[in-house]
Amino acid sequence: MTNNGNHLSPARLFDVAGRNCVVTGGTRGIGLDMARVLCANGARVVVSSRKADAVAAAVAELSGLGEAGGVAADLGTPAGIETLAGFVREGTGAIDLLVNNAGATWGAPLGDFPEQGWDKVMDVNLKGPFFLTQALLPLLTARAARDRPAKIVNVASVEGMRAGAMDTYSYGASKAALIHLTEHLARQLASRHVTVNAVAPGPFATKMMKGTIDAVGEDAIARMVPLGRLGQPRDVHAVTLLLASAASDYMTGSTIALGGGLGPIG
Repeated sequence: MTNNGNHLSPARLFDVAGRNCVVTGGTRGIGLDMARVLCANGARVVVSSRKADAVAAAVAELSGLGEAGGVAADLGTPAGIETLAGFVREGTGAIDLLVNNAGATWGAPLGDFPEQGWDKVMDVNLKGPFFLTQALLPLLTARAARDRPAKIVNVASVEGMRAGAMDTYSYGASKAALIHLTEHLARQLASRHVTVNAVAPGPFATKMMKGTIDAVGEDAIARMVPLGRLGQPRDVHAVTLLLASAASDYMTGSTIALGGGLGPIG
């Protein structure tokens, strides 16, 4: 075992400068926070969203922090996946990080839950990450090496780790499946020098959580969290730099619960 002094420096361990990154759903919420910290630390970032105006606004903001681009693409459809993959291929011959963050949710009582609410969520949350990974795999492996693996990060949820109390059946099932897919892909891609990990956020004050926050109240949600608060952007920033950098080179197939204790102990 070698003792490289560079590995004692946080600046070296968590360095993402010059890395080519793709963050789906990177125009708001957790995805935008991930894109922000990557751009601010020297990575080149492509974001996607279904809405062109949201992409334009995010790219304008991110360009003030670093190098950014983006494209509108519905990742719940094969055409949207190819739109994003084609955009990335045109811009670079290799990517170092793919963050599968784009997500959808649907809530309805069990007896009224529609097939549309099942299919839409599964298409975006599960099919999208799998087939986008498939489409971008040649770029991920293009310069991946044992000492500098390419990285895939799947954004799951604590609802994929334990059953939630809300009527979001397809959401929880899709995130549990995404965690399993993370482990399966990690096994398959290890020999190709690609690590695959997941992060499972708990409650954050995002647009996706707005309905729940409006219905229950932020204080009530915080009381359900063992650490007593909702997640903050800094929490996303920290785990993003970990999973995007050399600090996680020896991690694969892991799911990090980012929910103040929800999931593992709550």
